[in-house]
Amino acid sequence: MATPDDLPYTSPARKLIRFFLNSRDQWKAKCQHAKATVKRLENRVRFLEKSKDEWKAKAKALEAENATLKAQVGVVRMLAEAPAEKKNSSSTTALSLVPALISCSGSTITPWD
Repeated sequence: MATPDDLPYTSPARKLIRFFLNSRDQWKAKCQHAKATVKRLENRVRFLEKSKDEWKAKAKALEAENATLKAQVGVVRMLAEAPAEKKNSSSTTALSLVPALISCSGSTITPWD
């Protein structure tokens, strides 16, 4: 066992004990705060990655819908520009095909359903 003369400290033991206990408590508090910060930041990153993936999927779906609608507009324009073969007949005209084209395209916007 070490004698008081062998220790490198010159302060009384009661003061050293209090100092070392406070030092330990401060170190533990600092470590707990750092762990809480790391956990909070990891949760934030996970949330942001999930949100980014959801927005990316939504953007891709809207791009696909946009492409479908552009194709429909192209077909409608083509049909509208084509000369009507029978102007006086009650058969199908270019504009009467528009509801069928939109409802059959699989698009989510179908006003004629």
